[in-house]
Amino acid sequence: MLTPRATGIPVRIRTPLHPAGRAPAGPEGLLLVAHGSSCLAGVDEAMALGEAVAGALPELAVDLGFLELADPPAQAVLDELVARGCRRITVQPLMLLAAGHGKSDVPAIVLEARARHPHVELLFGSPLGVVPELLAVAAANLATAGGAGAPLLVVARGTSDPDANAEACRAARLLAEWSGAADVDVAFTGITWPSVPDALERVRRLGHQRVAVFFWFLATGKLVERARDQLAAFADGCGLEIVDAGYFGPDPALVPVIAHRRAEAVEGIHRTNCDTCSYRAEWPGVADRVGQPRGIGHSALAVDHHHGHAPSP
Repeated sequence: MLTPRATGIPVRIRTPLHPAGRAPAGPEGLLLVAHGSSCLAGVDEAMALGEAVAGALPELAVDLGFLELADPPAQAVLDELVARGCRRITVQPLMLLAAGHGKSDVPAIVLEARARHPHVELLFGSPLGVVPELLAVAAANLATAGGAGAPLLVVARGTSDPDANAEACRAARLLAEWSGAADVDVAFTGITWPSVPDALERVRRLGHQRVAVFFWFLATGKLVERARDQLAAFADGCGLEIVDAGYFGPDPALVPVIAHRRAEAVEGIHRTNCDTCSYRAEWPGVADRVGQPRGIGHSALAVDHHHGHAPSP
């Protein structure tokens, strides 16, 4: 059940995500950290994905918290897992691309918790990334919507991280290859270019009469809703046919990806790219970000930024 607070922050009246009848406490936990949204449907979808993970991993104490815009906060849920007896907890971001939240804010949750719980082993998992399992889900959505083979527009969340924006473009190209799209473009919902209307105008100028759209988002939210309004307004203005293939949502195919990322964290494997990360490479316009402490914007913790790898010399 979902109910809004007076503050407007979505709140779920929740129980822990472990399946009914199973012991809630144990030696090992998994904290899933979703971004959070002021859209109640988006919060509900994130929780549904968390419930699916909990059902698939009954040997773990699994729970979910949010980074911002929704309750419960991830830090509080982590403390609950410790109180339930967990002595090793993997903190796994439910995020597709490694932008600032995945590279900085979620790791800060781990570092802050290590200071509060020195007796607990706390591990950090990598964002889900661009992997075949996700491409297969997106391609299946395109086929179901009737957009397979059509020119493709992938809409992603824009960030100030050049590397994350490049990963969105990589995802778009790979999805086009996977689904047999006749052409491909990418648009962002904010922060960077091109915007959704600008990308649609390029599609129109190329002479396409029809375009399939997939949102590279885990769940719905205000950004998806706004982009859909822009799609509808553009289509009404010029007659372009738009096939909306949706977003990932709590698809069961995501569960093995999440479980694999958690297993990698236990093994000490990190998948976050550092070669062109703006926290390590001096990108024009954001050069002051190099070596920036983790958690800027969501944490007061000041710790050198290195994604679990050795710092640059």
